[in-house]
Amino acid sequence: MNLKMLCTGAMALSMLTGAALADHGGALDEPTKMAPFYTAADMKTLKSEADFKASWTGLKDEDRATIKQECGGIAADDQNHGAFCTMVGHQ
Repeated sequence: MNLKMLCTGAMALSMLTGAALADHGGALDEPTKMAPFYTAADMKTLKSEADFKASWTGLKDEDRATIKQECGGIAADDQNHGAFCTMVGHQ
């Protein structure tokens, strides 16, 4: 019985850890959706707040909802999407 519980616990822990380490995926990793928010194709520098807002309002409602949902679990210091998600929070 203890071995069964130990194996079940290890399996659950490995599934949770795998999900936490996975890439964000979704809209945040689609260059076609993200490019309008950045100044260049390398997508390193965000546009000004006014230009960001213009790009944001140009999205479909469903795309804005998806991005907000994906940004919900991303910290501001996330190397990939933190600054972007911080700007989304200001919209």
